[in-house]
Amino acid sequence: MRMIDVLVVGGGASGLQASITTKTTYPEKEVVLVRKEEQVLIPCGIPYIFGTLSDSSKDILPDKLLTSVGVEIIVDELVQISVKEHQCRFASGETMQYAKLILALGSVPTKPSWLKGVDLEYVYTIPKNKVYLDQMIASLASLKKILVIGAGFIGVEVSDELNKKGFEVTLLEIEKTILNKAFDDEFGNLAQEHLVQRGVTVITGKGVAEIKGRDGKVKEVVLTTGETLNCDAAILSMGYAPNTKLAQEAGLELNEYGFIKTCEYMRVLPCTSDIVAVGDCAEKRDFVTRKIDRTMLASTACAEARTAGMNLFSLSPCKPFTGTIAIYATAIGDHAFGTAGITEAKAIQENFSVVCGSFTGMDTHPGNLEHSHKQMVKLITASDCGMILGSEVYGGASTGELTNAIGFLIQNRVTVKQLLTMQIGTQPLLTGSPAGYPLIKAAEVVVKKLH
Repeated sequence: MRMIDVLVVGGGASGLQASITTKTTYPEKEVVLVRKEEQVLIPCGIPYIFGTLSDSSKDILPDKLLTSVGVEIIVDELVQISVKEHQCRFASGETMQYAKLILALGSVPTKPSWLKGVDLEYVYTIPKNKVYLDQMIASLASLKKILVIGAGFIGVEVSDELNKKGFEVTLLEIEKTILNKAFDDEFGNLAQEHLVQRGVTVITGKGVAEIKGRDGKVKEVVLTTGETLNCDAAILSMGYAPNTKLAQEAGLELNEYGFIKTCEYMRVLPCTSDIVAVGDCAEKRDFVTRKIDRTMLASTACAEARTAGMNLFSLSPCKPFTGTIAIYATAIGDHAFGTAGITEAKAIQENFSVVCGSFTGMDTHPGNLEHSHKQMVKLITASDCGMILGSEVYGGASTGELTNAIGFLIQNRVTVKQLLTMQIGTQPLLTGSPAGYPLIKAAEVVVKKLH
């Protein structure tokens, strides 16, 4: 039986980051990563293999990121965890004994058991699995009409990419706006306008009741309204569930949503210093509401993985994971949307008293340069203290980094009053005007309301 200092199970973003952080923090420790995939896809790039990239081989996490720092990679599949014995058994028959175990087990696409017809041919999900997705892309090539069910980030991006390749794409969303969990209505409506302009048919406020087929292949989808939509393929983009069956069988505690219970250092609860869980399989709380949260983002997973790796053998009170801020951005053509923290709708639902402010300017100055884009920033703040609870951004190429910066403001509990004295660097080709910087101007709108 092989003895290992740190055994990491799972080769996705969280497993990769946890391995790198652990090895660089504790270089004297042997770190072994076991994954079942020969090649691992970059998760956020998966939608783009349907269009822009056109080939999954252009979306691979390079092994060199691991091997260059001394992490060993083994391709095998976990079949059993023996917690008391500190052992993991794999499909190859090999058993490894660990001092520390990092579970980065990921998630699996939701395939609702209540939905009749999900097992028909040409009904797909979007797993993080290169072999499955390559076969899926090959099968879609001869088809024409594709229905995507679920308009979260992946559903929107996959729809846009398939549309680029010439498919007739319909996107179905049961909520009244697309990207509903991440954005308030005004941003969701704007995203929908851009998607429709690009050729995607978008249907909101209606769900799927049944998938019907002929000769074992999908032919139409029945909506909750009784209407039917003809299609050659249906792609289920209805969310993901934590891949925690083996953890549960090992006796690890799961929360009400099926995530492995963890503390702020990502150690598995009840407190054990020998096992940590990171990424989509691990429990997390919302930074603002402090409630258990089901956010599954590679960026969040990597933040958890860094926390777990740095604290694996020695805890630091300066390095906990204090909750997910759910920072994300997406693009529809030349238009980008970013979100961090909670939306106005979510804040009201959670009983926060909030004041919101928006400002629309330009991301360059002057704003008539060839690459200029309108930039709109919305701030959601606590009415009693002005602390920023969330933000939504619409703009051009700078949207992603601006959203990241706002996420850090939220994490550090910055108030809008502090934003009024924020010092910024500006450059005509790269930023908005210092006199009309949308983030600061949005803060001014909020402060006027607070007064």
